[in-house]
Amino acid sequence: MEINLVSDTVTKPTQEMLRAMFKAEVGDDVYKQDPTVIELEARVAKMFGMEAALFFPSGTMANQTAIKLHTQPGEQLIADKWAHVYNYEGGGASFNSGVSCCLLDGNRGMITAQQVAGSINDPEFYHSPLTSLVCVENTTNKGGGACYDFEEFKKIRKVCDANNLKFHLDGARIWNALVATNDNPAAYGKVFHTISVCLSKGLGAPIGSVLLSDKATIHRALRIRKILGGGMRQVGYLAAAGIYALDHNIQRLADDHRRAKEIGAVLAQRSWVAKVEPIETNILIFSLQFQINEAVLLDKLKQKGISISSMGHGKLRIVTHLDYREVMHTYVLETLEKL
Repeated sequence: MEINLVSDTVTKPTQEMLRAMFKAEVGDDVYKQDPTVIELEARVAKMFGMEAALFFPSGTMANQTAIKLHTQPGEQLIADKWAHVYNYEGGGASFNSGVSCCLLDGNRGMITAQQVAGSINDPEFYHSPLTSLVCVENTTNKGGGACYDFEEFKKIRKVCDANNLKFHLDGARIWNALVATNDNPAAYGKVFHTISVCLSKGLGAPIGSVLLSDKATIHRALRIRKILGGGMRQVGYLAAAGIYALDHNIQRLADDHRRAKEIGAVLAQRSWVAKVEPIETNILIFSLQFQINEAVLLDKLKQKGISISSMGHGKLRIVTHLDYREVMHTYVLETLEKL
């Protein structure tokens, strides 16, 4: 039995999802003639209280499009130092949009309105880059699946409005956050100028993210997506997977969260573990005692058929997901107890 807990991006479509994909009615999406894509876009936009949406092949492309929409070359965005848009998008903010990043030292990947307010450059001081955008991530990836308090989003939006800034949400794991906090997704549309949501992590679709905003902004995004090479043809086969995921795979995320917490409880009792970070959703980060060789531990787990990821410096990550079933979970718990 091979158990991959490296990421929730490793999931594969179920037979039921594949059947939905094969049955999809498709058209040419570059001409905006794919009915299944149109259905998915309309549905996700409505869920989050937004006017319009646009389907993308990846969350990175959706985020990079949002940055391009809201900034001009030479300007600056504000984000947490662990933000995906800075750390894991290949330097795209500088390459695609010509912007720099003001990185804040947040709490588990989350920043506050007070931090944002204190980091905005004086727009009259032309020696510094013009601050034009704030990017946040929910849940936080490198922060261990932490969820923002929605009230903090509202406070940050007030700071943005007062300083003529745009506000973007990288919602790669927004579904996990919604299940964990029971927040209303429609409220998000009132706070953010743009939101990217991913279908290919916890929801189990093979590919796809959706960018949400008002109609005029999404119309502009269409051109940027084309420039970035994101125009696709009969992509309704993939959009159908997203629709299936929305119908069947949101509420079951609670199982992923439970399993992550149960693994964390076992790890917290192990003598070779120094610390287990707080666990809110499906990402678990823990640190080893200084005398424990990280490579040896990873190899021991690999020999048992369990793969997890290293974050360096004795810090390791486990991510639960759709393909991690209860029988696997029982085996992992027993293996960790005996290790």
